[in-house]
Amino acid sequence: MEADFVQSVCWPFLQSAQNADGGWGFHPGFVSRVEPTCWALHALLQASPPAQVEEAILGGFRFLRMAQLSDGAWPSSPKEKAGCWVTSLACWVLLSEKGSAPAVAAGMKWLCDDWPRDSTPWRRLLRRFSSDRELSTQNDSYRGWGWTPGTSSWVEPTSFALIAFGESPQELLPPTANRRRHLAEAMLYDRMCPGGGWNCGNPRVYGVAGEPLVIPTVWALLAMRNHPDRSEAAMSLEWLERVLDNVQGPGSLALARICLQCYGRKWPSATLSMRDVYQRNEFFGSIPVAAWLCLAWGSTVHWLSSATQERT
Repeated sequence: MEADFVQSVCWPFLQSAQNADGGWGFHPGFVSRVEPTCWALHALLQASPPAQVEEAILGGFRFLRMAQLSDGAWPSSPKEKAGCWVTSLACWVLLSEKGSAPAVAAGMKWLCDDWPRDSTPWRRLLRRFSSDRELSTQNDSYRGWGWTPGTSSWVEPTSFALIAFGESPQELLPPTANRRRHLAEAMLYDRMCPGGGWNCGNPRVYGVAGEPLVIPTVWALLAMRNHPDRSEAAMSLEWLERVLDNVQGPGSLALARICLQCYGRKWPSATLSMRDVYQRNEFFGSIPVAAWLCLAWGSTVHWLSSATQERT
């Protein structure tokens, strides 16, 4: 049923929403930006047969290559002159296009050089003697990525960077890649909420445990899928399965399904029907949500390696 919905509604929506410059905005008719373009491309790359969307895919790749800045990063919008977290998304999807290897290598180098400022040795020293040091229990020696360069480590941008690093062949990675990955993985484990799952940033503040959220939890689990036997993964997957009955958003449901599929977990049959949700509110104003639905209920899942398969 969901596969039919994806075929009859989601694919046509994505194809019709592409802009003349080859990119996608967050909604049809909006200015093309890197983030929605990456998600649309991920979805279209899974289309069957692929020849039907080849022109759209090539246009999307051209848009991304043109949007890359001279330092290797990608900006969040065409008017921005500085790169940000979407560099991870662009590198990830451009791995599917052989001619984009130099662009990916430049982007991965930029990511390796982008260190969060909140976890520098000087900041950690100041925090040790600060009266606010008890407000949060996180270990600032672990370092991930922020939404913007030189700021603070957050769960989702760190997860996207780790996915890009994990999917990239070794020859496209700079020498410092392994160190960055290990620090970022430690940061994600450190930021997990006490009962499993992740929120946007801190697992405990003022002595109170943070509440996990579906979307950060999904991206963190996908970023750490090469360690499926760790207790943190088991706890977080169990939390995700427990809250599924209360999840109403189509984007959250699609991402949860992607995550559970990746870990070889069964999808419960009693979840909301996407067609029913669509008939109530026509939620497809969002390009990323439509793309996630395609990836969740499409016929192929090759866009992301499984947690249960051994990587080479």
